[in-house]
Amino acid sequence: MAIIGTDIVCVKTLLEKGEVVGIPTETVYGLAGNAFDDDAVLKIFKVKNRPQFDPLIVHTDSITKIPSFVSYFPAKAQQLAQRFWPGPLTLLLPKTDAISDLVTSGLSSVAVRIPNHPLTLELLASLPFPLAAPSANPFGYISPTSALHVDKQLGKKIPYILDGGASQIGIESTIVGFEGETTIVYRLGGTAVEAIEEVVGPVEVLAHSTSNPQAPGMLKSHYSPRKPLFIEHFDKISAQYPPESIGALTFQTFVSNIPTENQRILSVSGDYSEAAKHLFAYMRQLDNLPVEVIYAELLPEKNLGRAINDRIRRASVRE
Repeated sequence: MAIIGTDIVCVKTLLEKGEVVGIPTETVYGLAGNAFDDDAVLKIFKVKNRPQFDPLIVHTDSITKIPSFVSYFPAKAQQLAQRFWPGPLTLLLPKTDAISDLVTSGLSSVAVRIPNHPLTLELLASLPFPLAAPSANPFGYISPTSALHVDKQLGKKIPYILDGGASQIGIESTIVGFEGETTIVYRLGGTAVEAIEEVVGPVEVLAHSTSNPQAPGMLKSHYSPRKPLFIEHFDKISAQYPPESIGALTFQTFVSNIPTENQRILSVSGDYSEAAKHLFAYMRQLDNLPVEVIYAELLPEKNLGRAINDRIRRASVRE
C-alpha cells in the first residue's frame, strides 16, 4: 500500500520524477501529477481508469502563475478568483500550449483552481509546475474525503498519499466558464450559485452531458456506490425490499421502519455545509453495510443543496 504521511519534500521529489500521488484539498482528495508532463498525465488516467475524453483540473497556488498556462483571464473570471480563491471554485479559461490536449481532452480551455488546503498550497508553492488532479478514486466511484479512502482504493497503484485530514467541504468544486458576457456554471459544487451571482450577476446553470464533457465531472453517471442507490419515493423501495436490507441517506431525520444503524443523517440541524462535508463519507459507509440497496433523500434546491442533489442524482444513475 502507499505511504501515508505529511512529508512535502518527499512528495515534491516524487512529482518531479513523474510520479502521481494523493493530495488533500478542502473539497475531496486528488490524484496529482505534473500538468506539464504528458507521461505523468497519462499515468493519472491509467491509475484512475478514467476515460481520456474527461478533462482534468489544473491546480496552482497563486494567480500570478496562471499566465504561464492561460492565454486570457476575463474580467469576470478575475472577480470570481479574487473573491473565492483559494477555495472550491474552478474557472474554465483559454489555455496556452504549456497545457497539452491530454489534460483538456482536446478542448481549448483548461480548468483551473487554487485549492484551500495549507499542505497542498505549500506543496504547490514549492513546485515549478502546476498539478493536474482529478479526485483520487477509481473512475465513477464515490470521491474520497480522507487519506484512508485513497489508500483503500488506489494505495497499491501510487507511492505516497499526503495526509491532510478530513476534507472540510466534502464535495467537488463548482466549475464556471464564460461565453461572451454570459457566465455559465458547468458543474455545481462547493461554491453556491447564489454566492457567484452576488459577484457577477445572473448565471446560466448548464445541464450535464453524458459524453464529450466540456468540463471535468460532467458525465451523467458518476460518484456511484457499488450498491444500487435510489431516489424514488421511499414507499416504492420499501415495497420491494425488507427493511433490514435498505440503507438510507437523509438530510435531517431518520426514515421510519429502517434500522437506525443502517441510516446516515447528513445534518440534523439542516446545515448545508455540514451535509456536503458528510455526503461522500456517509455514502461510502452505507455502501459497506450489509444492505442490498440505498435510499437517498434529495435536499431543498438551494445553497449547497443543489450541488449535493447533483451528486446524489448522478450516483443513482444506472446505464
